[in-house]
Amino acid sequence: MASSLYSNAQHVNFESVLGMDDPGMVSMFEALVASGLRGFLGCPAIVYEDALIDLFENASVRNGVVFSTVGGQIVEISEKLFAETFELPIDGLGDLSEMPKDAIYDARSIVSLSGEPINLSGRKNQMKMPFRLLCDIVAKAISVKAGSFNAITVEKFSLMTVVVCGVKMNWVKFLFGVLKKMVSAKSKQAKGFAIQISLLLATFPTVELDISEFLSSIALDRTILRSVQRSQDSFAVAPSVQLSLEQHQSSSSSDSSSSLHFDQTDINATASSQPTISPDLSAVFADFQAALSEQIFVSQSDISSRMHKLEQSVCDSLRDQADVFRNLFQGARQETHTLDDVHTIRFNEFRKTVLTQNATIFQGLADVRQVVDAVNVKVDIMAKRVNDIQKDAEATKEALSHQLLEFQSSAQENHNVIHAQLSELVDYIHRGSADKKGESGSRGLQKPASIQKEGSAVTPSFEQRVQMAQRRIVQTVLNADANRESQEAAERDRERIRKEAKSLKRRRKD
Repeated sequence: MASSLYSNAQHVNFESVLGMDDPGMVSMFEALVASGLRGFLGCPAIVYEDALIDLFENASVRNGVVFSTVGGQIVEISEKLFAETFELPIDGLGDLSEMPKDAIYDARSIVSLSGEPINLSGRKNQMKMPFRLLCDIVAKAISVKAGSFNAITVEKFSLMTVVVCGVKMNWVKFLFGVLKKMVSAKSKQAKGFAIQISLLLATFPTVELDISEFLSSIALDRTILRSVQRSQDSFAVAPSVQLSLEQHQSSSSSDSSSSLHFDQTDINATASSQPTISPDLSAVFADFQAALSEQIFVSQSDISSRMHKLEQSVCDSLRDQADVFRNLFQGARQETHTLDDVHTIRFNEFRKTVLTQNATIFQGLADVRQVVDAVNVKVDIMAKRVNDIQKDAEATKEALSHQLLEFQSSAQENHNVIHAQLSELVDYIHRGSADKKGESGSRGLQKPASIQKEGSAVTPSFEQRVQMAQRRIVQTVLNADANRESQEAAERDRERIRKEAKSLKRRRKD
C-alpha cells in the first residue's frame, strides 16, 4: 500500500511553475489556481508513511466523517476540517454527471493537438503538452484511479473540463467523497492523497508523527516536460532525437536534465529500421553505428550523473524543509502548552472572581435573612397584640352584650311601668271628668281634696300625678337616649378594632 501512496502522489509548486518561460504551461497552471485547487495541490510536500498506513488500516466512515486511529490516538476528519485545511470552494457542481455537455465539447477542441475534437476513448497523446500534464495531475492527485494514466476516461476529461473551461466545482464534496471511498472496506478506490492526509494528521496535536520518507524520487515540482520526436531523413541513417529538458527549481539550487535511456534493444530496433545498404558502404555504417553507440553511452552516463546530483540536492532540500517543519511543529506544540497555561491562569482568576462574588452574594443573603427575621419578630409581636386586642374586643363585646340585655330588660320594665302609669293616668283622667260632671250637683257633699281619711297616706292630687308621670316619661326617654348613645359608641369601638385587626393581618402577609 505504501508504494501505491507514493505512486499516486502529485505535488505542484505554483510559485515555481507560474514563473516558467512557457505560456501554455503557465496558462494551464493559472487555470488550476482559478479553479480553487492551489491549496490542495500546492500544500507542503511531507509524507508520514507509518501514520498513513495506520490511518488506512483502521479507518471507517460513520455519519459522513472519517474515523481512524493513528499511533493509538483517535483521528476524526470531517468535511469541514477538509475544506478549511485546503481552502477548497464549496459552491458549484457536486457531481461530474452534472457537467454541461457543451463544456465538454469545447474542452475537446481546446486541448487537442491537431485542433480537431479529441476522442474520449483514445490516449492523451492527442492533447497538447500542458494538457497531458494536466491529465496526469487529475488522474493521480484528484480522482486517484488505478490503471493506465495514458488512457483518457470520461471522468478524467470531465475533471479537466472543470479546469480548462472554468466550470465551478464543489471540490470539497468531490475530493472528500474520494477520501471516503479510499477508507471504505469494499471500495475499489485506489489509495492516494498521501501529502494531503499527512498535512491533516499534522493538525492533531495528540498524534506523534515521524518523517520516514520524502517524495524525492517522484515529481514533487516540480513540472516535467518531456517530448521525444523520432524521424528519419530521406537517407534513414539514424534516428534524430529532440529532448525537451526537465525544468526543476528547488529552494536550494536549480538544475536541468533529461531522463532518456537507450539500451541494446533500442539500438537493434534502430538498426532494423535502417533501409538496405550496399556492401560497399557497410564498413562506413558500422563505424558510424559504433560511434553513435559510444556517444549514446557517454550521454547516458552524464545524464545519470546529473540525475544523481539532482536527486541528492532534492533530498538535502527536503531534509532541510523537514527540519523547518519539525521546528515549526515543536514551536506550535510549545505555543499550545503556553496557551494552555494562560487559559489555566485565566480560569483560576475567573474562579477566584466567581467565589468572591458568591461570598458577597451569600453575605447579602445573610443580611437579608436577618432583616426578614427581625420583621418576622415584629410581625409576631403585632400579631400577639392583635390577638390581645381581639380578646379585649370579645370581652368588651360580651360586656356590651350583657349591658344591652340589661338595658333591654330595664327598658322593657320601664315600658311596662310607663304603660301601667299611662293606663292609670288615663283612668284617672276619665274618673276626673266624671267627677267634674257630678260635682256641680253635689259640690257641697264633697270633702276638700287635701283632706284624707284618718290613718291613711296622703294621696297625690291629679296635677301632681300628671307631673310625676311626665317626669318619669322624660327620664325614661333620657335614659333610652343615653343607652342608645352608649351602644353606638360601643359599636364604633368594635368597628375600629375590627379594621385595625384587618390592617395588621394585611401588613403581616405583605
